[in-house]
Amino acid sequence: MTVDSTAARKPRRSNGKRAGAAKTAEGSAQADLVQLLTPEGVRVEHPDYSIDVSPEELRGLYRDMVLTRRFDAEATTLQRQGELGLWASLLGQEAAQIGSGRATRHDDYVFPTYREHGVAWCRGVDPTNLLGMFRGVNNGGWDPNQNNFHLYTIVIGSQALHATGYAMGVAKDGADSAVIAYFGDGASSQGDVAEAFTFAAVYNAPVVFFCQNNQWAISEPTERQTRVPLYQRAQGYGFPGVRVDGNDVLAVLAVTKAALERARTGQGPMLIEAFTYRMGAHTTSDDPTRYRRDEERELWEAKDPILRLRALLEREGHADEAFFTELEAESDALAKRVRDTVRTMPDPDHMAMFEHTYADGHALVDEERAQFAAYQASFAEESK
Repeated sequence: MTVDSTAARKPRRSNGKRAGAAKTAEGSAQADLVQLLTPEGVRVEHPDYSIDVSPEELRGLYRDMVLTRRFDAEATTLQRQGELGLWASLLGQEAAQIGSGRATRHDDYVFPTYREHGVAWCRGVDPTNLLGMFRGVNNGGWDPNQNNFHLYTIVIGSQALHATGYAMGVAKDGADSAVIAYFGDGASSQGDVAEAFTFAAVYNAPVVFFCQNNQWAISEPTERQTRVPLYQRAQGYGFPGVRVDGNDVLAVLAVTKAALERARTGQGPMLIEAFTYRMGAHTTSDDPTRYRRDEERELWEAKDPILRLRALLEREGHADEAFFTELEAESDALAKRVRDTVRTMPDPDHMAMFEHTYADGHALVDEERAQFAAYQASFAEESK
């Protein structure tokens, strides 16, 4: 099974000041990290979190991560071929998403950003349904209430408020389900997230805030956004926070299960900071070679979440070569289905973006529509 990136390129080295800050943040992160599976694939204990996982469940988690990564790689390639307008890769964050996604119950409600492809997989959303919006042919592609998985949110951080409001409603309805909101380290600097924390704490809302700290808000490193580890911010709002090894699917599963159960039993919100790494670009419009060092990426490639779980499966004899061979064939079949589905989608309507901008029309929009129509027509004239 091939699990390495097709998107990563050799980055240029940044200045020594940033490198030193990154090392400091790395050392601080390891001191208070919940970990149940080391990068070498060895099981370890933690005093506050534990989980019993059967061999079948371990194989299931491995399968989830492998198929999610393959789907993600195909989507990246399709964007490079001009089939998608944009794609936000999850490369390196599979454990954070699969571990947390598998911790949810069917009646829990999930509010994602635009990168939670692994969580969508866990909630039963067909991977091909994620691609329509990125091709420009729809505004989402799935019914949020069918899988309790909200549509992707492009506006940074706003889904934290949506999740908090929904959780407040869940509490008023007397339900015992929970809500989980995903956001990144960059979004943690947004006012919407701060407001969500305030309301969730004051109303004791049954919501779990799940921050995937992949250490780069596009080109801005986390240490330039905060003076304290992100999970410690929860203390100021009056609810607990915890930092988990985001490349350890077992630790993420254990911590998220505990946080969701805490929310369901009326104990209020909790913040989980999954400390991970974005091994590819922020999106396909980004070039990480302009701001990241070779050594940094190579350090995290050694902590690959898929490789460490495979090491455990092989060491403990929970998976044989036939399992990996069958999974590779399943991965190839998924990739083909994704390619075939995207290539048979309709082309996006180039003029649709001018519709419904204003209820009663607008002179400037009309002018821009006409200019864009003339621009599109010029290509047809040139081809004659």
